[in-house]
Amino acid sequence: MFSHVMIGSNDIERSERFYNAVMGVFGIGAAAHNQNKTGQERLWYRHDGTALAVTQPIDGKPATAANGGTIGFKCTSPEQVQEFHAVAVAHGGTPVEDAPGPRNSGTGEIHLAYVLDPDGNKLCALYRA
Repeated sequence: MFSHVMIGSNDIERSERFYNAVMGVFGIGAAAHNQNKTGQERLWYRHDGTALAVTQPIDGKPATAANGGTIGFKCTSPEQVQEFHAVAVAHGGTPVEDAPGPRNSGTGEIHLAYVLDPDGNKLCALYRA
């Protein structure tokens, strides 16, 4: 459904350290860099025809996180959910909501972990049993 998700960053080097580590949990390599025509630095993490991009805002204003927005990452196991959370927190992420682990979704058991990235973007790791 999605070609890419793009989020803003106020510190692209900090974001690169964070996302290189977190994307590594999913077997995704280091960011590809580019600069748009007006000079903003961008990081691209590509996987299976989709991408996560992290960019300096084009309008020159500070990047802000979406209130109510969440970017979800599909995990292959409950252990990968735990690893995602641990790696994210070790690299500057902030734990939010309940501790990582199983939840009853009403349609079966799922495993979730939520963190905020260093710019305040909410990330979720999800495994559906």
